[in-house]
Amino acid sequence: MEWQTNKVTNLRLAVARLDGLILHPGETFSYWKLIGKPSKRKGYKEGMVLFLGQIGSDIGGGLCQLSNLIFWMTLHTPLTVVERYRHSHDVFPDSNRTQPFGSGATCAYPHRDLMVRNDTDQAFQLCLHVGEENLEGEWRSVCPPCYAYEIVEKEHRIDQASWGGYIRHNALYRKMYDLDGQFVDEQFLFTNDAIMMYSPLLPN
Repeated sequence: MEWQTNKVTNLRLAVARLDGLILHPGETFSYWKLIGKPSKRKGYKEGMVLFLGQIGSDIGGGLCQLSNLIFWMTLHTPLTVVERYRHSHDVFPDSNRTQPFGSGATCAYPHRDLMVRNDTDQAFQLCLHVGEENLEGEWRSVCPPCYAYEIVEKEHRIDQASWGGYIRHNALYRKMYDLDGQFVDEQFLFTNDAIMMYSPLLPN
């Protein structure tokens, strides 16, 4: 319970640095450059972190939830993700999963950053809010969108490694539709490979 409370505190501090950001044409957004180093002096508390598949705690823990949200929202815009990292280990099974495997963006100050570039001809504003139960956000622009986007998973498989464990693989693609719902294009985004920290086999 304490970790959960601390995560909310950490998220509110980080959101205060990012909410309202305007990303102009040609500019690049850096998650860590804007937030800075999470420290006790700034009010950050210990929260849950994942490192090499192990659950632990560190100052500023829980901020991956914010980078996950920003990354997922960005995939549904014409903005360009220029730097993103994913956890090297798959820690939790797919129960209640609402997004494709591998669609998050982990963060670790200062080396694992999330960076987004605006290659369009209009400005975008990042809006974030820590609600009563959920972390909320959106990218806004003055002009209405030209396309709608859908993130889909392909090439999903689980391979047994030579050392006896399992590695999960997939590829994510983005489908584009015009505002009438007609398919326009499909773009490859990236592949994911992660060591599984749970058994992929169902018990008898």
